[in-house]
Amino acid sequence: MLSILIVEDQVLVRQGLKMMIETDEELKVIGEADNGKEAVTLCEKHCFDLVILDIRMPIMNGLEATRIIRKRWPNLKILILTTFNDEDYALEALKNGANGYMLKNADADQLIRSIRSCLQGGLSIEDQVAAKVMPALIQENQQVDIDPQLTKRELDIITGIGQGLSNREIAEDLFLSVGTIKNHISVILDKLDLRDRTQIAIYAIRHHIV
Repeated sequence: MLSILIVEDQVLVRQGLKMMIETDEELKVIGEADNGKEAVTLCEKHCFDLVILDIRMPIMNGLEATRIIRKRWPNLKILILTTFNDEDYALEALKNGANGYMLKNADADQLIRSIRSCLQGGLSIEDQVAAKVMPALIQENQQVDIDPQLTKRELDIITGIGQGLSNREIAEDLFLSVGTIKNHISVILDKLDLRDRTQIAIYAIRHHIV
């Protein structure tokens, strides 16, 4: 069973999300919070697999909570679920370490696919949001060269991450084990001085690797 924390200040929305998520028998909502500060407190007490965060909430918003959670629990997956199809919000969320950015008009199947993608190490971005975010990421750093320390194998893995593939999918494409992919990713993070897979995906887009 995969455990999920929902962070949303509207009770009815939380209840609706819980019902949608638990249509998948492998997903269980075991925590709920009204704001980012409560979310951080719950993460200190419980071991979650994924946190679903709204952006605009009282006391502490989802963007700040994302930054704190990513720093303190780097293996915990984070999915932003919001009404805001906003380029600036999406960019900040991804830079803070979010594994996905979805809009609240998604249906249950889309939400569950996005949750599973994040849990498997993929990068899940709503199509409408991606159409705004990707050009911005590319334009932001067009002149930066690819780090010459990267090997061809590492570039192949960066390409897969930039395409939103999970470690297993990359392993299958490259005929390697998942453990080998994880080892390569650790080396890539160290070489590029990056924090997580999301930053690798952004690196791939900025440097025209994908």
